[in-house]
Amino acid sequence: MKIVINGYFGGFSLSWKAIKLAREKGAEWALESSLHTPIVKDDWNFYLPDVERNDSILVEVVEELGEEANGNSATLKIVEIPDDVEWIIEEDEGREWVSEKHRTWR
Repeated sequence: MKIVINGYFGGFSLSWKAIKLAREKGAEWALESSLHTPIVKDDWNFYLPDVERNDSILVEVVEELGEEANGNSATLKIVEIPDDVEWIIEEDEGREWVSEKHRTWR
């Protein structure tokens, strides 16, 4: 399974070019009505906390655009893990990694 994460400090976000390509490919999450931020200009960046990071269209867009998919302060990359792993995304100041899901108490 392929999962999109932000590989450097700053946070997960997509460029306007990535949003447009995702729309062309039919991604519901990329439709204007589902965005929390209005579309203002071509260099706008989109923070989409609810998008599933293993969404096939998201993965396609990041593979196709490479660095051009990165939003402001984002360095997106794809991590591949076995399909049978229950996973979560963890982060520190916007830098993310994929971990196997486990129990935690605090």
